Amino acid sequence: MITTASASLSPEVLKDARRRERRVAWRQTRVAWLFIAPAVFMVSAFLLTPVVFNVILSFTKWQKFTGLDKFAGFANYARLFAVPYFSEALSNTAIWVVGAMVLPLAFGLGLALLLRNIPLQETFKSLFFLPKVLAPTAVGAIWYYVYAPHGVLNSAVAGITGQPFDVGWLYSAQTVTPSVIFTFVWQTVGITMVLLLLGLAAIPRDPIEAARVDGASGWQIFRHIIWPLLLPTVLVVTILNVAAGFTTFDLLWVMAGDYPGKRTLSLAVYMYYESFSNGAWAYGSAVAVVLGAMVIAVTAALAVLQARVEKNIR
Repeated sequence: MITTASASLSPEVLKDARRRERRVAWRQTRVAWLFIAPAVFMVSAFLLTPVVFNVILSFTKWQKFTGLDKFAGFANYARLFAVPYFSEALSNTAIWVVGAMVLPLAFGLGLALLLRNIPLQETFKSLFFLPKVLAPTAVGAIWYYVYAPHGVLNSAVAGITGQPFDVGWLYSAQTVTPSVIFTFVWQTVGITMVLLLLGLAAIPRDPIEAARVDGASGWQIFRHIIWPLLLPTVLVVTILNVAAGFTTFDLLWVMAGDYPGKRTLSLAVYMYYESFSNGAWAYGSAVAVVLGAMVIAVTAALAVLQARVEKNIR
């Protein structure tokens, strides 16, 4: 860098130094772009291009293999609010997002606080984390048989009560969404717990010890010290779980594939059903655009909140 200390040098020397500095900066920029070019190409080819094509497709009349060249304007988006299935799928998605945001966080935080200072912590962490390494389709297949009319859950309840118990957990509108949400929580609570344990480990011990010396209770320490310092990690976990709640498809499709109104289970399932079962590809693209906009809006709001929280902590 050319500093004020170089003011005593001749103009020619300063000009030559600035020219060399610009050449070095240009070479560094070219090298940097050379390294990131493969990533830029991959993201553009496999992410941005399909997204742009999907948005364009939502304004056409593409029905299976016809109508791609016909402009439909906002007809596909207007149809969203005229079809009752969309509103049902939207409400179920809202339930999904709230469940994915609250339940894994609540159980994961409870487990993290319980396991952080006990013996055999690593063993318990591994046990709770184990479901996360399983494929969602495998988890869905396992829990499908748990919730089956003559499956594990009904048999266990019948054995405890001594009375026949035959509830169609995955065949009723009142129970299908909570049942699949419970499965989602069972699979994701382990990773939530691990991330929160990392956040707890990063909290300095001095304020906690000082509060204990001053006679603060465990709840006061958690509320006034641990929770504010853990909040950035909580928001990161929330963003991940909310995005997963919006886009969960495999669990729903595997577990509730026989549910009569399966297209209403979530917007992701509704999008797939309309696109590939009904062949309404343009309309399915409109559903995908709305779903993507919702994910971006909610995660962006949470990211802004996270930045403000971190700024306040500093």
